[in-house]
Amino acid sequence: MESIVRYDFRPELSDIVFIEGLPGIGNVGKIAADHLAEKLNAKRFACIYSPDFPPQVTIGEDGVADFARNELWHAKAGEKDIVFLLGDYQGSSPEGQFLVCHDIMEEMMKYDLKEILTLGGYGTGGIVTEPRVFGAVSRIELKEEYEKIGVTFEPHEPKGGIVGASAMFLAFGQMYKIDSVCLMGETSGYFIDHKSASEVLKIVAKRIGVEVDMQELDTHAAMIDELNQKVKELENSRCSNDDLGYIG
Repeated sequence: MESIVRYDFRPELSDIVFIEGLPGIGNVGKIAADHLAEKLNAKRFACIYSPDFPPQVTIGEDGVADFARNELWHAKAGEKDIVFLLGDYQGSSPEGQFLVCHDIMEEMMKYDLKEILTLGGYGTGGIVTEPRVFGAVSRIELKEEYEKIGVTFEPHEPKGGIVGASAMFLAFGQMYKIDSVCLMGETSGYFIDHKSASEVLKIVAKRIGVEVDMQELDTHAAMIDELNQKVKELENSRCSNDDLGYIG
């Protein structure tokens, strides 16, 4: 079954950079995309409903039901039109992931789509004090451009590949011959990681040529440093207790 797209209004769009920022590891991509959309005063112009999203509504403080969906938001960055894919859900099955992303891609191909940026987390399973931003590109010529603005490329990394919407839009971009890049902020994956999101957002800001107020993210990033320190102390404590087991 196809997704249902409902427009609030239809903006005039050209020279589009499409930015996907849905939930994932550490919510890195979602945090970065949500923050940028807010700072650019983006406006929602469409909602996407899918049978592969949870069959539920949430109820707000005013008692109004809020149906599970993804949303398309629009903002200007100089001469570029930025379209954000935002929301709290991804498809709940491999087939659903493919179909939802395909439906959104088909919708975007009706416009002048120039570039796709998909944002996510690169889970390490360990403490990350200085997160790097890893990348994957749809064609080799893009690699050098992104290396110049601070993106790291490692052969065959991430080892398990990229999954979810970030992978699908990268793949569809390659299929439709649209320049596409996946930006992945290094994160432990233990908690929501604003520090990693901040590093991803810096790369995106450089790419689209905007300055972004990072104060809010920097405040949260300082909290991440505190959490990392507490986790380190806990791990050190466990190691010390394990060593004591070998005495006597």
